[in-house]
Amino acid sequence: MKLAQGRRKRNRTRWAQLGLVSVIATPLLAGCSQQERATWSRLGMPEPATEQAPLILQLWQGSWIVAGFVTLVVYGLIALAIILYRRRRGDEIPTQTRYNIPIEVLYTVVPLIIVFGLFYFTARDQTEIMKLTDDFDHSVNVVAYRWSWGFNYMEQDTYDVGTPAVAPVLYLPINEKVRFELTSPDVIRSFWVPDFLFKMDVVPGRINKFELTPNKLGEFPGRCAELCGVDHSRMLFSVKVVTRPEFD
Repeated sequence: MKLAQGRRKRNRTRWAQLGLVSVIATPLLAGCSQQERATWSRLGMPEPATEQAPLILQLWQGSWIVAGFVTLVVYGLIALAIILYRRRRGDEIPTQTRYNIPIEVLYTVVPLIIVFGLFYFTARDQTEIMKLTDDFDHSVNVVAYRWSWGFNYMEQDTYDVGTPAVAPVLYLPINEKVRFELTSPDVIRSFWVPDFLFKMDVVPGRINKFELTPNKLGEFPGRCAELCGVDHSRMLFSVKVVTRPEFD
């Protein structure tokens, strides 16, 4: 019986090892296209479609690099402790100690350095991204309501309104700075275009503003990123970045 139990235990260990190898090896052995490799290099983020988006992408990548380094260090220290300080047969119970000032200072100071570092770079980039200027080329008032979007082109004195069944299209000229003014007559929503690597809440009674410069032609999906009610999932729209003559 003990022999059979040992055989089953070895089989479970072997299958676990094979599973771990397959999980690690599959992404390496699979044939990835150039686009998929580029997505991996962006850590899953879409390809930036505005002048401001690369700054957001760099902040995202830097945060993940720091998080990955911390993870490796923590798991490395855990593995080191398991190997070096494991209890061996015949060992007595180790001497119980209390307080280790150098280690306590280390695990207090290092996290503080990481947190303050992330705070600094986030505040720096956020200030740059959220900066409002007077040299924007045109402005769009984005209105979020039950259960779609309205786009008011301020300089052109025209607008477009969507419905849950027919999603509206927001037209933007390429390489021209656009000021967005977000308003809502009812509840909080969030204006999100994933390819712009940016989103902002739409708050009733408040006008939230930001500026972006689209620099990539094409059509990009947009959606509400704030759970806002029964038809939240149908609050879709698209952004079409076109040349100036087509925009006119």
